Amino acid sequence: MAPEYQGKNKDKHDDNESTLPSTSRRSFLSLSAAASAALALRIVTEPMLAHARVHNFPKDAIRIDSNENPLGPGASAREAIAAIIPQGGRYSDYLTDDLVKALAEMEGLKLEQVRVYAGSSEPLHHTVAAFASPQRSYVTADPGYEAGMSAAHAVGAKVVKVPLTKTYAHDAKAMLAAAPDAGVFYVCSPNNPTGTLTSHSDLEYLVENKPKGSVVLVDEAYIHFSDAESAMDLVRAGKDVILLRTFSKIYGMAGLRCGAVFARPDLIEKIDDYGGWNFMPITAMVAASASLKDAQLVPERKRINARIRGDVFAWLDRNGYSYIPSQSNCFMLDTKGPAKTAIDAMAKQNVYIGRIWPVWPTYARITIGTAAEMEQFQTAWQKVMTGAVTASVGAMPRRGELAVRGGSSMAS
Repeated sequence: MAPEYQGKNKDKHDDNESTLPSTSRRSFLSLSAAASAALALRIVTEPMLAHARVHNFPKDAIRIDSNENPLGPGASAREAIAAIIPQGGRYSDYLTDDLVKALAEMEGLKLEQVRVYAGSSEPLHHTVAAFASPQRSYVTADPGYEAGMSAAHAVGAKVVKVPLTKTYAHDAKAMLAAAPDAGVFYVCSPNNPTGTLTSHSDLEYLVENKPKGSVVLVDEAYIHFSDAESAMDLVRAGKDVILLRTFSKIYGMAGLRCGAVFARPDLIEKIDDYGGWNFMPITAMVAASASLKDAQLVPERKRINARIRGDVFAWLDRNGYSYIPSQSNCFMLDTKGPAKTAIDAMAKQNVYIGRIWPVWPTYARITIGTAAEMEQFQTAWQKVMTGAVTASVGAMPRRGELAVRGGSSMAS
């Protein structure tokens, strides 16, 4: 940071700057530097990873590759969006304030412990940038969501990937042992891509035994699909925990872009340093606020997802196909061979399934779609597994590859 400005040495062209308090000048310089760093940090998102090989989806494609919610926004959210459109020509910061207040009240937090973003990808990346470095490693599960690894590489941090346990949970003790120099421990629960849970007690152990100055970044993007206990109580207790939530999944707002970060004020301040001014789209703000007021939305969609997921698992069991049991809206399916071959063969039938994680090269991630979509998935999968349909050159439309170091083989 530039040294404190001394009025007695100022030049004539510095007259305007001298009217600013020194604290304001320092804040401006800090913000400018952080904004420059943020521009250099490419934000990697789920759709970027999922669609790295697909240019355009054919008409009527079955898209179960991106962990989207095919139900879209709830009825109250759609009504709120329609009502706010005439005000789309104005900046409406008060809508952001309203959403922050609603989230804080719902979670028993103070306003300064909550920030909203256009999705949860930005705060994920900014947290990694703020707390990981060439001296402080980024620790994640393997397989796990890849975006944080991209952010870690961008800031020169070592990425430490730790295998899941036999029950497909994050291995807290192994994560601690693998990186005594860690700056960030990333835990996604339910995990992406496996849809499996890490217990609250394991999270507590990780928080209490981590290196001083590090943080535990808990991603609860999929928690509403499960019966898992949230880590929000650790935020309320003032622990070194940064918790992410999104409206992209169970609320069906992936295209509208709305998410939130919850943490101690001092931790949020460090994240803010990398984000600059965070203006939110008014459609996302009113849709999110309306969704929170709909008491039936989450439990209803949780039941729908669980029923369809259960039907798919029952079908897989009856037909002898192996998969990882999930409590989310996605699961990992054994392809009985190179997963790319199965992915391409499914695409030939206009059914697009998820990508590959290098540690599990014979598994592909499947998103839970509608009942009708999953029936088409089952029909297509049966043909692929019986050899009735095979992959061929040109089975999938392609585009330039997305380079994500440390990410999935389909995205690299």
